[in-house]
Amino acid sequence: MYRSGLSKKMEQGRIECLACSHYCKIAEGRSGICGVLRNEGGNLYLLVYGKAAAINIDPIEKKPLFHFLPGSRTFSLGTLGCNFACQFCQNWDISQTWKLIKEKYSDRAQQWLRLEEIADYGQDWPPEKIVDYCSKNRIPTISYTYNEPAIFFEYAFDTARLAHENGIKNVFVSNGYESKEALEMIKPYLDGINIDLKSFRNEFYAKRCQAKIQPVLENIRRVYEAGIWIEITTLVIPEENGSEKELSQIAEFISGISPGIPWHVSAFHPDYKMLDRASTPLETLQKGYQIGKQAGLQYVYTGNIFGGKESTYCPVCGEVLILRRPYQIEFVNFKQGDCGKCGQKIGGVWN
Repeated sequence: MYRSGLSKKMEQGRIECLACSHYCKIAEGRSGICGVLRNEGGNLYLLVYGKAAAINIDPIEKKPLFHFLPGSRTFSLGTLGCNFACQFCQNWDISQTWKLIKEKYSDRAQQWLRLEEIADYGQDWPPEKIVDYCSKNRIPTISYTYNEPAIFFEYAFDTARLAHENGIKNVFVSNGYESKEALEMIKPYLDGINIDLKSFRNEFYAKRCQAKIQPVLENIRRVYEAGIWIEITTLVIPEENGSEKELSQIAEFISGISPGIPWHVSAFHPDYKMLDRASTPLETLQKGYQIGKQAGLQYVYTGNIFGGKESTYCPVCGEVLILRRPYQIEFVNFKQGDCGKCGQKIGGVWN
């Protein structure tokens, strides 16, 4: 266990966790919503520090980040736990550990006994080991992904700071629920982020994710204003968040911050507690693509489906710049961040 610095002591032995926008107020011996931050003896401890539940070397495009060192590899890691309870989560086997424990054991004593096992789960990957591996294998980026990085903040922060000292970049794949305090701390070391904007309705967030939309919207603005490269993903679920009205609201919100923010309109496939829903048809994503373009977005991508639009085009002259096919990326007329035909500057992190 690792003592958390993002916390504030309260009356009667409770601690307010400052890692994410839930701001859980945790009693002695209890955990927050995520299940990996626990009040022990009046101090808050992170149970999963240095414990990776998932490790992979991925193409950066899988995050998805299309304007961040395209064609490069990234070291991806995540831990147990999450501050959301998305019923459609594709990584539910690690992210929903605490929720699954509470569903399985009605007796509270058994719940806390199982919680102790979380601290022992996973591979030992302390920050020094991660950075050393990336340095030796010339991997330019570390991605904190698979579950929400805010809940293992100290682990991510220590790794990110050490990575920057060694010339390695850091990206979050996030639900956008970081606290203001966490974002301020990680800002000097965070180079890029993909935030899921899952819906534009608070009812969806409350029913399907057990969260609220407003902190996500506020954090998208904060991240952009902080100068951190940002891309947005919306997983389009049939009969849930794929109406023309809602997709238009999302696209207009993003465009209102900056038309240069890439928007990934992604296909849903049945998983976890939403196995009764059909996969997203290509036609729905194509509609989202057109809506994004009509809202003024310069870069709209449709992904997680065969036949999607994943290549990057110049928003001024229409020249293809980065051609993306399955397992293949080709730089066509792209000159270190500029269109090779008309000279238009293309937003992103290219070096």
